[in-house]
Amino acid sequence: MKGFSIITANNYIIRFEYYLNDAPLTCLAFSNLLPFAKTFIHSKYSGNEFWINHAEPLDIIQENASIYVKPGEIVYGPLNPRRVITSNALGIYYGDGKGLDSCNIFAQVFKDDMHLLEILGNSIWKNGSQKLIFKSWV
Repeated sequence: MKGFSIITANNYIIRFEYYLNDAPLTCLAFSNLLPFAKTFIHSKYSGNEFWINHAEPLDIIQENASIYVKPGEIVYGPLNPRRVITSNALGIYYGDGKGLDSCNIFAQVFKDDMHLLEILGNSIWKNGSQKLIFKSWV
């Protein structure tokens, strides 16, 4: 378990590497969800982020959690603690942004694929929602 990839509507493949040392529970729980496909929308409040608020529930604790996210990182809102308003949210930052509440930061886009992530984020921002396919890779 090293990471996963996203396949876009234009058949771009964007690779991500897990933060296995910083968020091992989130990485394992997320990898157990793969493969899946969901339709993402652009964020109104968090900056350069596209997201869903109906991701599969992850009954795990917060780890490596923050509202401050770097471009290229992906976050997941765990169920615990129950007060977190971002539970079941999955967000991908393609530029500067700041979350509404703490989420588990658990992976980073490959440096060589950052330009593809920016293209995807701008496409969702300008053209509307897009269905993305998530698959694991070793």
